[in-house]
Amino acid sequence: MHMQSKILKKNRILKNGYKISSDFYDFVNDEILPGIDIEEETFWKSLTELLTEFIPRNKELLEVRENLQSQIDRWHLDNKSQPFSQKKYQPFLTDIGYLVPEKKNFSITTENVDDEVATIAGPQLVVPLMNARFAINAVNARWGSLYDALYGTDVIGDENGACKTNQYNPIRGNNVTQYAKLFLDNSVSLKDASHSDVVAYSIVDNELTAQLDSGRSTSLTEQKKFVGYNGSLNNPSAILLENNGLHIEIQIDANDKVGQSDSASVKDILLESALTTIQDCEDSITAVDAEDKIIVYRNWLGLMKGDLTEVFNKSGKKITRTLNPDRNYLTPFGKPLKLSGRSLQFIRNVGHLMNSELILNAKDEEVPEGILDGMLTSLIALHDIKEHDIKGKSTFANSEFRNSKQRSIYIVKPKMHGPEEVKFCNDLFTRIEDVLSIPENTIKMGIMDEERRTSANLKECIREAKDRVAFINTGFLDRTGDEIHTSMQAGAMARKDQMKNEKWISVYENRNVRIGLLAGFKGKAQIGKGMWAIPDQMSAMLKDKISHLKAGANCAWVPSPTAATLHVMHYHQIKVIDIQNKLLDEYRDENASRKDDLSDLLTIPLLKNRESLSEEDVQNELDNNIQGLLGYVVRWINQGIGCSTVPDINNVGRMEDRATLRISSQHICNWLQHNILDEQQIIDSLKKMAIVVDQQNSKDTTYQSMSPDYDKSIAFQTAKDLIFKGKDQPSGYTEPLLHLRRIEIKKKFKKTVQENSSNRPD
Repeated sequence: MHMQSKILKKNRILKNGYKISSDFYDFVNDEILPGIDIEEETFWKSLTELLTEFIPRNKELLEVRENLQSQIDRWHLDNKSQPFSQKKYQPFLTDIGYLVPEKKNFSITTENVDDEVATIAGPQLVVPLMNARFAINAVNARWGSLYDALYGTDVIGDENGACKTNQYNPIRGNNVTQYAKLFLDNSVSLKDASHSDVVAYSIVDNELTAQLDSGRSTSLTEQKKFVGYNGSLNNPSAILLENNGLHIEIQIDANDKVGQSDSASVKDILLESALTTIQDCEDSITAVDAEDKIIVYRNWLGLMKGDLTEVFNKSGKKITRTLNPDRNYLTPFGKPLKLSGRSLQFIRNVGHLMNSELILNAKDEEVPEGILDGMLTSLIALHDIKEHDIKGKSTFANSEFRNSKQRSIYIVKPKMHGPEEVKFCNDLFTRIEDVLSIPENTIKMGIMDEERRTSANLKECIREAKDRVAFINTGFLDRTGDEIHTSMQAGAMARKDQMKNEKWISVYENRNVRIGLLAGFKGKAQIGKGMWAIPDQMSAMLKDKISHLKAGANCAWVPSPTAATLHVMHYHQIKVIDIQNKLLDEYRDENASRKDDLSDLLTIPLLKNRESLSEEDVQNELDNNIQGLLGYVVRWINQGIGCSTVPDINNVGRMEDRATLRISSQHICNWLQHNILDEQQIIDSLKKMAIVVDQQNSKDTTYQSMSPDYDKSIAFQTAKDLIFKGKDQPSGYTEPLLHLRRIEIKKKFKKTVQENSSNRPD
């Protein structure tokens, strides 16, 4: 039963001066707390004390951001009459505290990190936690069909009759199996033979034997790569192989349609694909009120308990999606072997900026959402990591669906600005651990290196969380948005498609790896790279994304389970730890001359040869930015879609989230600020591109057009606000305006439903 509490108007519960949404209060008491041995009154007392302690610090940090930005703006304006001087700029940033001194070298001491994070390199998915189906699909993407991934994407070309058709195309299927067998040859090779030559696999004397079409038999070049099987020794149904810590399962079935056409009866090749998944509470979702936020927390609860399900209709059939169980095999010596059927889950909390109506303070002000996220997502994770004593035996509530074997909680923290904000987060996690009675540093921190002040001070940011940091990742998109906003008054920025060629971006990516490795990340934590943003261009991804491994990153983001299965082939080609060892040797070579790259990192990407911009160049840049902005905003506002594949101006589908929106809005704002654009040009482009976006979404029956009545379109008005109010938005973030308008849409919809209900005849 709930402890007695004072019930306020508008369904709020009064606790220690804080007014808690009654729906949230009931959700925590009825769904989260049972099973983790924390009393209701104890939890709410602890949470309100935590808020009282950390809200003032959160507010102070946001004020520091505003103060620093104000000083930077003033410096640029005061020096506008002179050529920009990097030699004056950097000391100024140091004087105001934007840059902090780098202290002596150190190594992180993070312990109890799961292998998927510490020692095995592989793809990483980021998925909107608000969508249960997507969340489950991502977790289940630990294993993926290579045949399906190849057959359904442009990795296999359409030449010579191999195009995709409504029915299975055996020509395309044959190209798929040839490609997959070549992958096996490169990853788990046979002695003097190809897997394409095999007519049967068997296990003889605890070793894998392959009978060839020539009549002779052979074995693996490295027999240690054979780690398990299913079925009988003479006629296995599955062969389990391991390369670079990643598993490959050759599935054999002579009765299967695909297996019947294969010389060795191979029906599919499964690859261990998405080793880790970030369940996202932030950029990819549209949680704007208590109702939305409870959905997010409830989905996380289902994942941590292992009982999250989603029922949906597909092609007229009712489908129930659940979490995959673990996979069972026999070792070459006949002993049981169990492998996880699911990716290891991180959760990305929100940053320090936004507030939540879940709880109000005594002045009816919303409390910081990031503090609530830290407490609630950790509380929910106790269902995964907390042991229970049942009849004298220690066990776990979700033992069939364990997430962290090391009993750790992995929280990615985005959009932190500099070391003092990382320290705040570290202190918050320490207090949460104390409140929840779990060992210190149980909560592992992921630091998103996506804000300019963090990337410039990355070493000291890591130092502040050196006992719990388990992840750093570059975020080019948000980093670019922050670059534009921070330097708004410095001058007009380079064209958006030229940003990746600017000096700072390559330095930014390289520094992230170098600082992470020198801080001891190898074998303890992930160093990540960003998203491949074009889901339909998998062939290009296979050509380009291997560069992330060559740069020393041991994980990189992919946009789908299919992309994870394709990208993981890179990790069979390259052993990332060897790359990291080589890089460390270079970094530690005292004789190697390495220029201090901070100056390059802080080189502002200003537009060069502004006078060479034609009117057509300006219009094309504007239209491109606005089309992408509208294409994303209209789905966010009207449909509550926080991340999706949005057609660009050339009808190429691109993954869009708030980071891409931040760039587009800030770039237009910057060019308006420096008189490359005028207000009427922007309005005209908005109207023109709204028609284009409406046409691109014409087949979506739930889509609400912005044209021709632009004034009544809340989505269109939101797009205008993001541009014309963009300079004044904190750090150029889009969330405040998006949330405001989405709430307006939701209230309007609920009002319409109520009116229709009241007008319905009995």
